[in-house]
Amino acid sequence: MRNRLKRRRRSVGSAAVALCTAAVLGGALATPAEAASGPAPVTSYTYTSVAGDYIGQGHAGTYREPNAKITVAGDAGYARVRVSTAEEWWDIDLAAPKGEKLRPGVYRDAERAAFRTGRSPGLDAGGNGRGCDEVYGQFTVNQIATDEAGTITLLDASYTQHCESATAQPLKGTVKYRALPLSYAYKSDAGDWVGQGKSVTHTGATSTFRLSDSYGGGVEFGVEGKREYWTAVLRPPLGERLTAGRTYQVTGAEGGATLEVYGNGRSCADARGEFTVDRLYFTDEGKVTGLSARYRQMCGGGTAGMSGTIHHAA
Repeated sequence: MRNRLKRRRRSVGSAAVALCTAAVLGGALATPAEAASGPAPVTSYTYTSVAGDYIGQGHAGTYREPNAKITVAGDAGYARVRVSTAEEWWDIDLAAPKGEKLRPGVYRDAERAAFRTGRSPGLDAGGNGRGCDEVYGQFTVNQIATDEAGTITLLDASYTQHCESATAQPLKGTVKYRALPLSYAYKSDAGDWVGQGKSVTHTGATSTFRLSDSYGGGVEFGVEGKREYWTAVLRPPLGERLTAGRTYQVTGAEGGATLEVYGNGRSCADARGEFTVDRLYFTDEGKVTGLSARYRQMCGGGTAGMSGTIHHAA
C-alpha cells in the first residue's frame, strides 16, 4: 500500500492508440438525435468497499455531475478517469493489454495498469491519498466510443479490485461517462415455452444489440449473446404509432396492439399480455434511435409467461 501521490509521479503513459471509428459493442456508436426531450447521457462514479479494503476503507459513495467533476483522459488503449469534489478525489485507470485497445468485454487477471506485464490488462483504482502497489482484479467494459482523434467520448465500465493480494477484501466500482443504458433482461416462469423458465441479463460486455423500425408503426429490438438470440417486436393498435408513457394491452383482438418476443428457435402462436413504453426517441426523419420498455408475454392463453426489460440508448 502506498501514498497515491507517489504513484502519480512514477506512473508511465501508455502508447497512443488511434481509434478511427466509434467502438460500441464492437461496432459504430449510434447516437440518438438530441432534442429538448432527448435522452440524457449519464456521467457518474459509484464505489462500494468492505471493511479491510485499504482503498475504500469500508465506505461507499456515489458521485454525479454537476456535484462532482468527472473527466476521462487517455485513449482506447489506456483510459484515465478522474473524479473530484471539494473534499475528495479518485483516479481509475483501465488499460487494455499492451498494444491493444479496450472494447466491450470482460478483462480478467488485471495487474496494476501502469506496470502491467505480458498480455495482462491493467486496473488501478485509488483516491484520497491511498493506492495499491500491487493490483489483482478484473473489469468489464460495456460500452466505449472514441472520436476520430482517439479521444474517448463514451465509457461504461465496472471493476473489482483487490489491493496487494488476490484474497484481499474487494473494492468495486462503476464508471459512466456520457453513457446511455444498453441491456436486455428477462425472467421466464416454469412452464413458459419461449423462455424455458430461465432468467438472463444481457449487457454490452457479453452481447450485441439492434433497434429498428417495424411495419405498422412499431419497433423491433434484437439481442445476441450468451449462446442466445432474441427478438422483441412492439406494435401499437392499427393506425397508431408507439407513444412513450403508455401501456398497451395485447389481447389478440384484430387491429389491436401486438407483442412478439421470440428467440432460440421458440415463439408464441398466440401471444397475449402487455407492454409499457417508458421512453422512445426518433431522429428528425422519424427513424427510431432509443427505446426503454417493459413487457409481460403469455403464450396461447396460458398463465405461465415471461417478463422482460429493454434498454437501448434510453
